[in-house]
Amino acid sequence: MARRSVLLFVAALIALVGTALIVLYVQGIDKRATEGQEMVEVLTASATIETGEDVATAQEAGKFEKSQVRRDDLIEGALTTTSSITDDVALGTIYPGEQILGAKFGSLGDAQSLVIPDDKLAVSVELTDPERVAGFVSPGSEVAIFMSLDPVLIEPGGEEKTLPAYTRLLLPKVEVIGVGTTSMTSKTITTDEGAEVVEQVPSTILTVAVNQKDAEKLIFAARNADVSFALLTKDTKITDQPGVNAAEIMPELLRIAQ
Repeated sequence: MARRSVLLFVAALIALVGTALIVLYVQGIDKRATEGQEMVEVLTASATIETGEDVATAQEAGKFEKSQVRRDDLIEGALTTTSSITDDVALGTIYPGEQILGAKFGSLGDAQSLVIPDDKLAVSVELTDPERVAGFVSPGSEVAIFMSLDPVLIEPGGEEKTLPAYTRLLLPKVEVIGVGTTSMTSKTITTDEGAEVVEQVPSTILTVAVNQKDAEKLIFAARNADVSFALLTKDTKITDQPGVNAAEIMPELLRIAQ
């Protein structure tokens, strides 16, 4: 009888330990699933803060507001109050919805020039709204840069040979350090009927920080091809690939040509 009681006690103890381990395991899964998902408070811009605008003026105009973001989306250096930048001005344009970073504010003298990383060059390109992700690119954004080109090969005898148009990755990751004002520029387009018309399109000058080799690539592409920015997140995966041409997107064109 005593032996049976001991066995029952041991079995109950094992069951209790097993249940506890299962509970701990499930709690661990829940913790991993929700890690980084909890909401935290951060200061954001509720309206555009112009370069050189002082914090006090922006605050009086109601351009700061507190928002809730996921911890994973919280940018390093983001502020929850303006107490540390009270006497500063914006070093670049800050757009609605942007998290307020202390690094984007400083003295008035600092606002007159770009903040360029010590080992980089500043290069500017002019892009229309679609080419700059519809205006969502701002100082501090990281972008991949693509180019679309209609290449022409010049033969040794001087004869020109048009190669298939293609689009490919130019630079996988660069930092945007400046966004200029938007202006209207003229652009000639061809209608479905084949007629050429001139339309007014908004364009903006964006400045990026690059090394010398990448500066040469970007300047060449800006002068000889169409350049497009693609906004990156911290989880975006970019790989250098050969690119695509019309035949790869529409194989039927290749069959027609043959």
